[in-house]
Amino acid sequence: MIHVDDLAYLSARDIADRIRQKELSPVEVLEFFIERIQTRNPSLNAFVYYGFEDARNAAQKAESDVIENRPIGPLHGVPVAIKDLFSSKPGWITTFGGVRALRDNVVNDYSVFSQRIEQGGAILLGKTNSPTMGFRGTCDNYLFGPTSNPFSIERNSGGSSGGSAAAVADGMVPLAEGTDAGGSIRIPAAWCGCYGYKPSFGLMPFVARPNAFLADTPFLFEGPITRTVDDAVLALSVLSGYDSRDPFSIRREVEFTKNLCSQSLDGWKIAYSPNLDVFPVETEIRERVGQAVRDFENAGAVVDEVKLEIQYSQQELSDLWCRLLMPAYLSIHRQMKEGGLDLLIKHSEDFPPQYIDWINRHSGMTVLDLYKDQEVRTSIYDCVDAVFKDYDLIITPTVACQPVHNAVDGNTLGPSSINGETIDQLIGWCLTYVFNFTGHPAASVPIGLSKDKLPIGMQIVGRRDRDADVLIASAAFEQMRPWKDSYKLCDQRVID
Repeated sequence: MIHVDDLAYLSARDIADRIRQKELSPVEVLEFFIERIQTRNPSLNAFVYYGFEDARNAAQKAESDVIENRPIGPLHGVPVAIKDLFSSKPGWITTFGGVRALRDNVVNDYSVFSQRIEQGGAILLGKTNSPTMGFRGTCDNYLFGPTSNPFSIERNSGGSSGGSAAAVADGMVPLAEGTDAGGSIRIPAAWCGCYGYKPSFGLMPFVARPNAFLADTPFLFEGPITRTVDDAVLALSVLSGYDSRDPFSIRREVEFTKNLCSQSLDGWKIAYSPNLDVFPVETEIRERVGQAVRDFENAGAVVDEVKLEIQYSQQELSDLWCRLLMPAYLSIHRQMKEGGLDLLIKHSEDFPPQYIDWINRHSGMTVLDLYKDQEVRTSIYDCVDAVFKDYDLIITPTVACQPVHNAVDGNTLGPSSINGETIDQLIGWCLTYVFNFTGHPAASVPIGLSKDKLPIGMQIVGRRDRDADVLIASAAFEQMRPWKDSYKLCDQRVID
């Protein structure tokens, strides 16, 4: 029987299995993680809302269900965190990523992730930090401040799901929610050494109201951040599935229960792009990912370096991503204003200047402007689609740089240049958002630590609706290069 002190880095599946076998008590498990969060979170700032009272009530019920041999879900009794951006649980605070005017904003609805993860038996115990409105690849805001990287607390966790990735890497929860409009699952997974999975568009419902079509420009996603591929598969088995409230939700069933590790990669064709043609990438990251992708050849795959023939600069692409998000943000602010809260006028100081600048510059966007941007987006889709006519997977670095140092003003940004080339500090150093333009499934897989003992992530991208391919390749890589020992650096860090 496992000792309770060994719980921190136990997988979600192992916890659920031991609870099901009555080797662990849901109450005992929850109290362990609450104590760990209370001890370790002050040094990281991963959690920004504690829902411990609700969690304790849920754990008592979960324990009763086990004792009485009632039907239980795949994640029964497993502690899980959700993200403080757009996700909600009735009675909990939602600040849209640390907007000070929303510090007491209670949302009394369930988001899809929260509802389905609880239906699968998981116990929600709190909310994790995010940048304001999720509009950047770092994790910081004026209300809560930055989330630190558990591998180096002077550095940032990445964003926008930075609190979730830091909490998972630091053993505060085995599984946490990520949302992803431009890499917000994969970026912090790469910087925190976790496994982050963005499913195919439509596989996991994204329910938005009053605009049910909000999630298509660019494609928006929800997905799991975990320490193992198997835990991501377990989470997806609970989270995916048709929902009539989402007009893009698909009815196709994906088999998540088969043993991924037994699947062969023999004969698979993998396209390797060291920079998606146009992104400057730090030398060590480029070299390490280039070495890691060759491991797939040992598993029987064919690996070729390819060009995608992208005709736009990385600055043009990052500007495109920022512009495409503006209609959604402007619409959200309009809805809040109609509800009596004019954040942009009365509380503009709650928002970073970069966000306000983009809002001001594009508040007068026309339909023609949007459609011109969609034409550029289409050309990117065509470049990616052309590669998948000949290859099963595309592999790239997840991000182009190592974690940046935290700022002290609530406005941590990415680097302004890489290899001497100027980049956008919000998203320009991330090779992730290209696949939010296209909707392909993508994961960030840890490939090891840099010379500075910081995680490096490799992005695995699959064909649309071929999520199993990405998961199989991820599981094969995890077998070839297990990364679980890297978390010892987090577990052993000094707590002030």
